[in-house]
Amino acid sequence: MLPIEHLHLEHVLQTVCVLESVVLRSFGPEGGQVLFTRDTGQAMLSRSGTRILTALRLEHPLARMVVECVLKHSTVTGDGSKTFILLLASLLRMIQKMACQEPNVSHTYNSRETAEASTARHLADKMLAFALEELDDIIAMGVVPYGCCLSWEDFTAKTQLPACPINHCVQKLLASFFHSRLGRTQCDFISNLTCEMLTHWKFKSDLPSSSLHFVNDNFAALHTPVSGFPISCSRLIEGQVIHRDFATPCPQADHQPVKAVVVTGCLQPKLLSAGEVLVLGSGEQGREENSRKESSIVQFTAWAERSLECVIAKLQSLGVSVLLSAVKQSAAVLTLAAQAEMCIVECVSEDELSLFAQLSGATPVSDCWVIEPEHVAALTFCRPILLGAHRYVHVAFHDSEERITVKPCSLVICGPGEGQTDQYACAFQDAIRMLLSTWEPIGITATTASKKTLQPNKSTCLHVDNQIVKASLFQQCVLEPGCVIPAVCDVSCRLKPGS
Repeated sequence: MLPIEHLHLEHVLQTVCVLESVVLRSFGPEGGQVLFTRDTGQAMLSRSGTRILTALRLEHPLARMVVECVLKHSTVTGDGSKTFILLLASLLRMIQKMACQEPNVSHTYNSRETAEASTARHLADKMLAFALEELDDIIAMGVVPYGCCLSWEDFTAKTQLPACPINHCVQKLLASFFHSRLGRTQCDFISNLTCEMLTHWKFKSDLPSSSLHFVNDNFAALHTPVSGFPISCSRLIEGQVIHRDFATPCPQADHQPVKAVVVTGCLQPKLLSAGEVLVLGSGEQGREENSRKESSIVQFTAWAERSLECVIAKLQSLGVSVLLSAVKQSAAVLTLAAQAEMCIVECVSEDELSLFAQLSGATPVSDCWVIEPEHVAALTFCRPILLGAHRYVHVAFHDSEERITVKPCSLVICGPGEGQTDQYACAFQDAIRMLLSTWEPIGITATTASKKTLQPNKSTCLHVDNQIVKASLFQQCVLEPGCVIPAVCDVSCRLKPGS
């Protein structure tokens, strides 16, 4: 197989155009859905560019490389997968068209194909240099001044009526984003739900990007997908949902605070660790050795039982009634815990335990012999919750100024089927990433941008009514995060095939 750098431009364009034809029909607010059918007969209906591209079975190495670049871009920005493919195809067509023009074909080359390839490479290098060196300044001068800077209060303001929202700019921003992924009737609902969740996770005296980073990093533990219900049933619930069920009977509901401990290992000591082998002897000498080993095993078992009883007694003395375990505990642990009226939740994921530790302020226990008060988390309640066909553990936390000053909540995302529910969850997380990229500081200075207006000889210089833009305008629109450009979504403005 030839290396990628030896591929002809026409072959590269053909490969990208195939990807373009797949995503083009779902592009824009009026775009349709793409239906995929797996070998198992399961159907997937989606408008998300990322989901569409990842569902393709690509054998061509160039196509896989392009899709990998798209995924890296969308992972950071949460948006632009389809636009990435469409712009790439348009640029390749433009380069091919200009490279094939007669004035660009030099007679110094052996063949016309070599001349076209050299011209195309030259144009691509110039375009890359333009994007790296001058495009940011042009956007800062010609596009950003027409935008508006959103405040964090705009993101976290609640809407009173659908017809008269307080955070109008944010609603338009989120609605236009969700239009490219979900149905038109669902955009307002999920936009309001996004703002409501950000209101609960608003960190005081901190940058908005901190809250968005927290929600994005912990999104796997913060949301629960529920299939079989319409998206309008999606809601926020107080506290955290742990996606496991109780291994022992759950504690009785009362008005006393519930105390919980997170353990990362087994409470009962093990005779053999993973990978170890117990070797037994043979003959008279072997029987004597076996007798000693059996005696040692019995002594170790008795010591392990006493140790486990001491650990349970220590937990009882601290008032612990809930154990969250990262691993599966032994039958002896479950029996003693049930006798002590202590419930255990086994095999909790690392993401959920990490979020629990952050919200509760308690330190996970790695050594069961050392359990101190700082390992104990105080909860307002710990009870089972039924979401769809699954029963989970629902916990809520006491307000504490020492940890965080937010109102912890979890997101329940509903959908008619498993595929739709997953699509809604991906759209929600992409919206958080989009807001995060919006609030990231822009890496350009007002001085750099203003210098561009003082260089009229450069071809990329941009004049705005022949006047130099004031530095205060750049300070407002260039340096501050949260700047968005209003977009008009009209049928006449949609991208047509071949345009």
